[in-house]
Amino acid sequence: MVYICKQRNNQTIIHMTQGNVRPADMERITTPALAKKFIDEQIKELRAQIGDKKVLLALSGGVDSSVVAALLIKAVGKQLVSVHVNHGLLRKGEPEQVVKVFRDELNANLVYVDATDRFLGKLAGVADPEQKRKIIGAEFIRVFEEEARKQEGISFLAQGTIYPDIVESGPVKSHHNVGGLPEDLQFELVEPIKLLFKDEVRVVGKELGLPDNMVFRQPFPGPGLGVRCTGAITRDRLEALRESDAILREEFAKNGLEGKVWQYFTIVPDYKSTGVKDNKRSWDWPVIIRAVNTRDAMTATIEEIPYKLLHHITQRIITEVPGVNRVLYDLTPKPTGTIEWE
Repeated sequence: MVYICKQRNNQTIIHMTQGNVRPADMERITTPALAKKFIDEQIKELRAQIGDKKVLLALSGGVDSSVVAALLIKAVGKQLVSVHVNHGLLRKGEPEQVVKVFRDELNANLVYVDATDRFLGKLAGVADPEQKRKIIGAEFIRVFEEEARKQEGISFLAQGTIYPDIVESGPVKSHHNVGGLPEDLQFELVEPIKLLFKDEVRVVGKELGLPDNMVFRQPFPGPGLGVRCTGAITRDRLEALRESDAILREEFAKNGLEGKVWQYFTIVPDYKSTGVKDNKRSWDWPVIIRAVNTRDAMTATIEEIPYKLLHHITQRIITEVPGVNRVLYDLTPKPTGTIEWE
């Protein structure tokens, strides 16, 4: 993969070359046979690119980075060093789950970094969503650079970039895997699934032998809850977001929607409204529920959630989550609204 880097206003501008354009005649990966063909081709390309050097992987635990990890393990084995960064913007219980699955169950060479204070400090007072994405993306690279200095022979940085990330970068929004890279980037990028759509990534993951609960896990953005805690992030609002999201995921699992709905989450915007709690006036945040279905993340439709379930989820959130007095349901398809709010 090739990037052309130019300087503009003290920032590195990453221009995509033809290597980032999906060929018009590229067959959609829908079967195990096509997935195996793709895997075999990528293993050859990865070995040719990496050689005997080491590669550092940003391992979030989502399907994209997990598939990249599995490909790299097949291609270069112990030359892969996986790094899981807890930036303080993960879902409830997620850092612990990633460590358990990858270190304990998959025996990966995993480095765990708790950088919560570092990330939230950098993001303090930053309200612009594009700036937040760039700060998070740049800080991720900085963390990887620091971890690479502790290793010997790290020359490559692997990322779980997929094709919708590339298509949407620039005209729609910057993506943490494409824009906002620091000027002194010291790695050559490795992005083996960058021309695949999300449904294809899942087919490849199944063929690689990854467990279903990993392959069919709902997508989670690289900037994490940072793009769902809209505006300038505060710790109390971030905690309200984390708790409300946990309630939504728990109720969807209990009611058979976990495998039916492609992506579902909550948003806590940076504004408040008047309410009544304990017979007193309250001035609290709303929680917005978003639940969508899509095949490739380029378009999305809204899942029709039973009203009785929505009512139950609402009651739980306004009762159990401090600082919240309203729950709303986002009915906007893509287009016009992107799946994420920021």
